[in-house]
Amino acid sequence: MNELFKNYLNECYPNGECELLYEKDYELLIAVVLSAQCTDKRVNEVTKKLFSKYDLNALAKADIKEIEKIIRPVGSYTRKAQYIKEIASSLIKDYNGIVPNNRTYLENLKGVGHKTCNVVLSNLFAVPAFAVDTHVERVSKRLGFAKENDSVWKVEQKLMRRFPKSEWSKMHHQMVLFGRYHCKSLKPACEDCKLQTECLYYQKKKREK
Repeated sequence: MNELFKNYLNECYPNGECELLYEKDYELLIAVVLSAQCTDKRVNEVTKKLFSKYDLNALAKADIKEIEKIIRPVGSYTRKAQYIKEIASSLIKDYNGIVPNNRTYLENLKGVGHKTCNVVLSNLFAVPAFAVDTHVERVSKRLGFAKENDSVWKVEQKLMRRFPKSEWSKMHHQMVLFGRYHCKSLKPACEDCKLQTECLYYQKKKREK
């Protein structure tokens, strides 16, 4: 199943990569924070406006209400605006505005959890990481890589044991895209999927018909 799955991901998304748009390291960090409970497409629309108006120094000094107005479409905007200002201030104070390759530091920033840190370290520093978002979690459980009641942390651990470390980052992106466009939460494209015979979700649907 492992090889079948990897081959299918390579067929569907050979160049899988992060769909969040950014030019500077801090822009990726902030974009990932904003992406919580929001689509990458909407985040990209918001960050285009946000980063054209503010650089990191300006974000640290910006009126929080002005930030809220811009990021309102991503949801939880009052909390996320506070995160943005605190992240900007901390990076300037501690690392001269540079996002460090330092998991402990990053995970202690407001709004930056384990998954966010995985995405940032993987994309900026090529650190092997298997970030588990809602898409990766769904695909993993449907295919039987993890159990339905497994936590996100447990799903991550199981994926890391199942696949080679050198492939974690690439597979994370591929699984995100596979879950986003193929193995969707609603109306997944099961009939066109080459994993039908191995997919627990598909087999269960067949039995229920």
